[in-house]
Amino acid sequence: MSFQQKYVHSLPAIERAGRYVKRYHITRAPDGVIGPDVVDAAYAVADKLLPAPDGEMPPAGWIVLHEGKGAMYLCVYSWVWGNAVHSQGASAGEPHLGCSDTDLTNFVILSEPLVGCVWELPTMAHERTAWVRHMLSPEVPDLDGYLADTLPDGPIG
Repeated sequence: MSFQQKYVHSLPAIERAGRYVKRYHITRAPDGVIGPDVVDAAYAVADKLLPAPDGEMPPAGWIVLHEGKGAMYLCVYSWVWGNAVHSQGASAGEPHLGCSDTDLTNFVILSEPLVGCVWELPTMAHERTAWVRHMLSPEVPDLDGYLADTLPDGPIG
């Protein structure tokens, strides 16, 4: 398998399942377009994967919706205990991860303990730094600053 460049696109943060969630879409083409039916299906599954707020810090995290070759991958990351990342995922159209069909809106929650792939992990590196900068370092956590601090759009590789 040869490495191919992909593109990350940051979307405005939203509130889902009691958490503030930053959103990243990773696409094969630079235009960043993922069909709204796929996005809606992915976010509905994400709601099931977000843990309940624990009261430690403002409930926040990030979602990565990743377009693969004939498949979609969803990574849902949440900050828990103030400084740890909770991770769960789902996929659609990926037989190697338990998907029974090629429907890109039929997301299956993963049982594999996967954290992310080479295109998804740059979001984790950025989010770790942003969390420390805005939530852990200041005397008073700055949730708005954290939510506004996103990975720049463009090539991710």
